[in-house]
Amino acid sequence: MEKNQTIELTIEDMLDDGRAFGRNEGCAVFVSGGCSIGKGHRAAGAVPGDRVNAKVTKAKKSSAEAILTAVLDASPDRITAECPFFEECGGCTLQELSYDAQKKLKTDQVRSKLSRLGGLTDPTVRDIIGADTLKYYRNKAVFAVGPHGEVGFKKGKSHFVIDIEDCMLQTDAAMVCADALRHFLRSSGLKCITQMTVRTAFGTGEVMVVLETEKKEISGLEKLIGMLDDAVYSLSCDEEGQPVNDEQAFSLESVAVIHKGKSRIAAGKPSITEEIIADDGRTVRFEISPQSFFQVNPEQMIRLYDKAAEYAALQGGETILDLYCGAGTIGLWLLDELRNRDEEAFSNTKVIGIESVKPAVIDANRNSVINEVVNTRYFCGKAEEELPGMMGLAKLYKWNEVNERVERKPEITLDHADVVILDPPRAGCEEALLDAVIKAMTERIVYVSCDPGTLARDIKYLTANGYEFIEATPVDQFPWTSHIEVVAKIQRR
Repeated sequence: MEKNQTIELTIEDMLDDGRAFGRNEGCAVFVSGGCSIGKGHRAAGAVPGDRVNAKVTKAKKSSAEAILTAVLDASPDRITAECPFFEECGGCTLQELSYDAQKKLKTDQVRSKLSRLGGLTDPTVRDIIGADTLKYYRNKAVFAVGPHGEVGFKKGKSHFVIDIEDCMLQTDAAMVCADALRHFLRSSGLKCITQMTVRTAFGTGEVMVVLETEKKEISGLEKLIGMLDDAVYSLSCDEEGQPVNDEQAFSLESVAVIHKGKSRIAAGKPSITEEIIADDGRTVRFEISPQSFFQVNPEQMIRLYDKAAEYAALQGGETILDLYCGAGTIGLWLLDELRNRDEEAFSNTKVIGIESVKPAVIDANRNSVINEVVNTRYFCGKAEEELPGMMGLAKLYKWNEVNERVERKPEITLDHADVVILDPPRAGCEEALLDAVIKAMTERIVYVSCDPGTLARDIKYLTANGYEFIEATPVDQFPWTSHIEVVAKIQRR
């Protein structure tokens, strides 16, 4: 295979970045780019099942990079992308693939990574739990801000911000806030705002706007807050601007500003409240602050957490470690599910959570209070440092009043845990943390992952140290995108 050569191949898979994958004469070929596929029609990229021509741009001994030049035979799973910004934005890389095909693709990718990277032979991967709601499902929108007042998302592999006037994944509240910020920036000429995050609580309609800025003070901030408030309020009005009775009414409840990693409340409340109604009818409430982690798809969050509860199999009396606990959502969900089954068993069970973001720890404690749960304790720190310290496997340190690094005692000591919940960031768990989990002689591990690759890597480490992988269930939190959420059940051999 040579550079500039045109080759023919059938697409077998898609990568996280939207590139397609196939083989030509045994050589792995990664195909990017789009092409015309007929009068008035265009393919933004190749999808599994397409038979295509592609021009080689880089050739190696066993692999090649190529640009799509023609779709010879379209996949039966190919559909027309609905979003007008799809090809420019590149966020929803699977918009040209039917939803059934998306679910199959994601399930196959989880199984493949557990085999190739996790060293598992024929791992048990249950059918993906698909979403019922395929549009406007995100409760969190993160908008980039361009140098000329653009408000939208960055084009793939670039810093160029595309002005996005509508998005099929975001709430109306998020999009009207984006439009308000766009108008404010273009009328004021202000250039210090670099990002805006809009959080929408689906259960209560409460909205939070978080502005990230290069300067501590924002000129005209009060005017911007007024514009944001008017924009959100307009969603609850009729065409003549009169308020209507709407159970889904949105209200702007909080505006925060983040400068150099520190947040302050510029208007309204320090947090918004979300109400999640479980399938069995119980309601769990969570308070969310500007820097807290919270699952972006509340409908699928219920299914993800229910599967985590199934894998945890709480009977009562357990000590549960909730690591990377965020606002305490998973641990509290498990306790609430147990309380709904057996009040006495619930009262004898406790959760110990560790989280590195201090505002999230405050939220976790507050969430325990508002859900009337007293058997939880949350600690601020890096889980990979705090847990080994609690287990006596490593020393813990702090900075004293003269800025010296001195040893400190752990806030509690642990010798075991019955169940461990792991919900790490995309990078997965550090070995020091996994060693502490192993040392705790944990019976069951429930691993919630947003990256099947690092999940597989960590499972390989655990299975080499006394644990066995039982099964995994993908949950589609992000329809139309390549992202996959997985919950895995692991137990001590």
